[in-house]
Amino acid sequence: MAIRIRLSRCGRKKRPFYRVVAANSEAKRDGRFLEIIGTYNPLTDPAEVKIDKEKLEKWLGLGAKPTDTVRSLLRREGLLKKSA
Repeated sequence: MAIRIRLSRCGRKKRPFYRVVAANSEAKRDGRFLEIIGTYNPLTDPAEVKIDKEKLEKWLGLGAKPTDTVRSLLRREGLLKKSA
């Protein structure tokens, strides 16, 4: 079972809001997840990203891999190094 750190869409039509979640890579985008790690609101200026650092470190330590989009958000927030 591969674990991914990815976005899960919430919010209504044309008003996206995302949760950053740890989920099985085979689960549906908005389906079952293991834990909510944070949130991402792209509609604010600048986009608002809130991540629980302890939960993020826990899942990265367990071998979870972030998706490309989540990786770019984490780098922008300074929570992930360029080499990862």
